[in-house]
Amino acid sequence: MTLFYPTNPVFPVYLKNGEQVKLNDHVYCSPSWAVRDGTPYSVARIMEFLPPEDAPKGDEGKLYFYSRVRLAWYYRPSDVSDRPVTDSRLLLAAIYSEVCDINQLRAKCHVVHRDKISDLSGWKKRPDRFYFNRLFDPYIKKEFEIIQATDVRNLPDKIRDTLCSRYEYVVAEKEVVPDLTDHPPVTATLARFGVPSDAESVQCDRCKGFFHMRCVQPPLAAKPSRGYGWTCAPCSKRHEEEVDSRDVRPLAPSVPKKTNAPAARGRGRPRKDRTQAEKEEKMAIKHFRMWPFRYFGQYTVAEDTLDPEDLIFPRAATRLGPKFQATVSAEPELDPDINEQDERGGDNTVEVLSAINILTEAEGKNLHLHPSYVTPYLTILGFSLPQSRKVMETYKARLTNDKKLRTSVDWLTEVIHRFSVAALAAKPLSSVNMKNVMRTEKWKRHETRYTDKEWSVEEVAAFEDAIQAHGPELRAVRDEVPTRSIYEVVRFYGHWKCSKLGEENLRILEHGMPVKPPGKQYKTMAEAVIGQRVGLADDEGSIIAHPSKTATCGACRTRDSRTWWKAPKGLSTSILCDTCGTNWRKYADLNVRPIREESLPATKKVVEKAAEREKREGTPLAGPVPKRARTSASAQSTPPPVVSAAPQIRCMACLKNGPLGKVLKCKQCEFRVHAGACGAIVPPESVDDWICELCQNEETQEASLNSECLLCPRERKGIVRKVPPGGIAPESFLHARKPTEGQGWTHVLCSVFIPELTFTDASRLRCVEGLSSISRHRWTAKCSLCGDAQGAVIRCSDCSKEYHASCAWRHGHKFGFEIQPVKSSRRETTITTTFKGESGCMNAIISCKEHDHSKRDIYGICETNEGGETALQVYCQAYKQAPISQAHGLLRKARRLDPLLLNNIRLETLPHHTDANAPDPECFRCHTHFSPAFYPVERLGDDAFTCHTCHFLESETLGMLEKENLGETSMVTT
Repeated sequence: MTLFYPTNPVFPVYLKNGEQVKLNDHVYCSPSWAVRDGTPYSVARIMEFLPPEDAPKGDEGKLYFYSRVRLAWYYRPSDVSDRPVTDSRLLLAAIYSEVCDINQLRAKCHVVHRDKISDLSGWKKRPDRFYFNRLFDPYIKKEFEIIQATDVRNLPDKIRDTLCSRYEYVVAEKEVVPDLTDHPPVTATLARFGVPSDAESVQCDRCKGFFHMRCVQPPLAAKPSRGYGWTCAPCSKRHEEEVDSRDVRPLAPSVPKKTNAPAARGRGRPRKDRTQAEKEEKMAIKHFRMWPFRYFGQYTVAEDTLDPEDLIFPRAATRLGPKFQATVSAEPELDPDINEQDERGGDNTVEVLSAINILTEAEGKNLHLHPSYVTPYLTILGFSLPQSRKVMETYKARLTNDKKLRTSVDWLTEVIHRFSVAALAAKPLSSVNMKNVMRTEKWKRHETRYTDKEWSVEEVAAFEDAIQAHGPELRAVRDEVPTRSIYEVVRFYGHWKCSKLGEENLRILEHGMPVKPPGKQYKTMAEAVIGQRVGLADDEGSIIAHPSKTATCGACRTRDSRTWWKAPKGLSTSILCDTCGTNWRKYADLNVRPIREESLPATKKVVEKAAEREKREGTPLAGPVPKRARTSASAQSTPPPVVSAAPQIRCMACLKNGPLGKVLKCKQCEFRVHAGACGAIVPPESVDDWICELCQNEETQEASLNSECLLCPRERKGIVRKVPPGGIAPESFLHARKPTEGQGWTHVLCSVFIPELTFTDASRLRCVEGLSSISRHRWTAKCSLCGDAQGAVIRCSDCSKEYHASCAWRHGHKFGFEIQPVKSSRRETTITTTFKGESGCMNAIISCKEHDHSKRDIYGICETNEGGETALQVYCQAYKQAPISQAHGLLRKARRLDPLLLNNIRLETLPHHTDANAPDPECFRCHTHFSPAFYPVERLGDDAFTCHTCHFLESETLGMLEKENLGETSMVTT
């Protein structure tokens, strides 16, 4: 017996829970919990099942296991807008598909258009039910209405029949829908002839007839305004007669409003049968080339829809017309006698890049260039192919000895240009040399390089890191490589891609194609008919197998649950019960919704009722509403554009994007940072005009113009030099600095992570205090990163290494804050704080990048809590605030200086101290007589002194005061 099998078999696919999924079924899709960062499941429609990428083509590849699936995505309203949506079952369709791993399918669900649901309230009470009535296009960031194709009437019959036969729905703008769904207007005056009216027709509000505006008496000049109606003469006369014939105007008959709610149930009336709901779930939907809808809006040409190859995506207005083009005045008339300039296209308006095609035979034989450029010309001019290559290599060897440079496209292009210029100027070709990298272009006033400068190792590393983070978004890559222009980045990107491709081809030539693992295939047709199961039970890694004994749901506070799930960030606990965990993953909602009991299995009803009794009634269930990240883990697919209501700015501290307002951008130096990471409090109306403190000090000059950090090593010079604002490129977080009480400057990192320092106003990080109280060891220890003994160092929290805070930041060490639990016996003496639901003692952590930080909960500098405060803000307000209630700033500074002076000044060796009548010493720099201490200047003699302030500026840091050998240097006090 011979068995016949179809040429394109479709084998059944089963999920792990036993459900069979087919084409056009709706499913939940999600990668692992760690990849999607706690966001809910995505809802999608299965378009097609695909074998592995390395499966053979043809009928042989049809017996391979399905390993991929193409999905058509749906968006949740919270994905595309910050507006709160109370309906967790509402979705937005999209004409966007993506190929994902088939193991990302979780379970089946049902998604139906709103017009096909008869009982919406009952539909939403059943589990795994969704509906949609709008479409969102992620590329033009606009929402469209979706209507049934059968509701479209105001179209030619041929076009309407084509739409209805191919598609189930039509996508259009909101203002176009009424025109599509209205009946074709036929004027009452021409109805008997069957002539449709033109756009200049008006409809009677009573008889609903259409009239040409020019046919009515008197003719109408314009249509009625929005909100007003128009009645024809017979209807107006009839209405007046009805009013005159009655003394009392009758009440208008009440018309019941249309509603989709089911009728009220009377006594003994059975509950609405589920048969109708099941019909709606299994209703056949027409798909044309795997899509159930297409765009037919105001930017569609109706006749194009007849072409099956016409694009179905939404379209925007063209950039043509007076709105987008500038109005240019007429060209001024020139004196016809002036003939200094040639016409457009003449010799004076064209720059010759190559003159090979206009050279004579003799000139061409002398022009020996690269074979790939001029070999065809040389052979035409009389050279054979071997001769042209030989003379070509000879000439190239004369121009340069660098073999790599001889194959450079930029170098060869410039060689052709210079030879052409020499040939046109009748100069000998031997006069051409390539030593000068600059060239004079006809349209530029100054010389430019014909090739870019060599990229340093640091620039290439920064470029590759940016490519890995941003992909081919070269403007974002240019922000990571501030030393290069966007033009240089674009050119280098092309060379870089070619070099990577060349390396890959070289490996293939040497070692052959890499061996791919064999794809799984069905061995027999019987095995193929059984099908395959996809989606592991807990391969997403979000089920907690062994919760603590006091486990509490972060949403409903229950302590009894069969299964515990990981909770999204922002809740009081890190776990959710079975009901809340399922609601969050499926519906992105932590509020428990009532579910019809008949939709649950009989064995599950008792458990659900017991869990409901444990939930506290009236508990407010408010969960976070984060932006849901793209849930597909397919690395080779193209993600949809990022949708955001506000422009995104990249913070230089956490290297993450944020909206303008949360992330500030300096108006002058373009420094970008989270407002909470630099202590800036800016009103919303002044966000665009924000200026960082360094640029602001350039105008006010309230602090020192030398903005170098007093706690980091610097070059020692005799005079204080003026440096540009920040002293470092604003592309680094080290640009963020704060003034000290002595009008100097320190990095925000240094002032926050050195324990001895405090702020006068910790909420705004204003005025760093306590530089003189930094321990001696910090000033004398050597940095393990830069090897310099200057500046104040801090110790790694996980090892004994010590380094400057700025050096640690440049080397990529871990900066953050960790909360440690506090024993009950120490709570009265220890300052505790709460951040993101975790309470305890908050510690500033700096750890080497070699240490493992995966098992520790370390909050980043810019990580925010529910109130919008960053971890740095919370830490500074709790631990870095100076005791302003005890004394004012000047008194606090004096109290810190007193122990320093008393411990280091030797009064018995001070000159002039024994003579009470001796005059007070005078500073030879500022000529002041008032200072807590005077220092002798040995190079100027015994009578020369400097005051404490001038001596501090000369030594550049207060730490240098402690490092001096005070046993050999005397000071004079008044």
